[in-house]
Amino acid sequence: MNRQAQGVVLLLLGGAVLKASFTDMYLRYVKESLQPFLIASGLLLVVAAVMTLFYDLRRRPVAATGGDDAGDDHGHAHHEPRVGWLLILPVLGLLLVAPPALGSYAAGQAGTALSSQQVSDYPPLPDGDPVRTSVLDYASRALFDKGVSIGDRRVQLTGFIVDNPGGEPLLARMILSCCAADGRPIKVGMDGNPPAGLAPDTWVEVTGRYSDRVGTDPVNRAEIPYLTVESWRQVEAPKQQYE
Repeated sequence: MNRQAQGVVLLLLGGAVLKASFTDMYLRYVKESLQPFLIASGLLLVVAAVMTLFYDLRRRPVAATGGDDAGDDHGHAHHEPRVGWLLILPVLGLLLVAPPALGSYAAGQAGTALSSQQVSDYPPLPDGDPVRTSVLDYASRALFDKGVSIGDRRVQLTGFIVDNPGGEPLLARMILSCCAADGRPIKVGMDGNPPAGLAPDTWVEVTGRYSDRVGTDPVNRAEIPYLTVESWRQVEAPKQQYE
């Protein structure tokens, strides 16, 4: 690629990063705490692109008077392969068609991430009826605390539907350590009055109580806790889709 092509690619890439960073789009790929680093990276790419284009255009008059870049010994100008411009396509794809957050497909291909958790003491649930808690918190308490810290309290979880080869659909939420590349699912089985007739990736809010039933993840054979659902409703995907 020539320097102009390099500058254009850098400019588009930096613009794509900044566009994602100043909207909720970046939350599909990284944790919220990484937003400042994304903005800084996008700005550096844009500055590098502007400087590349500026110095290349400044050299043009020198090349036109017979400088080193004017051409070869026979007076013919050098031309880089035009195929290099194809590097712009993935950048345009990020600008025009933003990939969604990890969902049911990724959850179905990976085993539940609770298999590596250790038993520990859990603080009492906060006040409220029902208690709003995360899928990770409920699954950890139900599996490793045997529901002792939950008792007979009603809890409310929000997640997306994942097909379950064993029958009832699963409720899942993806957790991140850094970015979507290391995303892992937390899965909770549902009995009682589980959501029915919903497509995978549909977001729901379920209310129910602790169940001592335990299932098995077909992917990694890890245990999956259950929730006895009393009621549920379909909801919009939250702004922060990862836990």
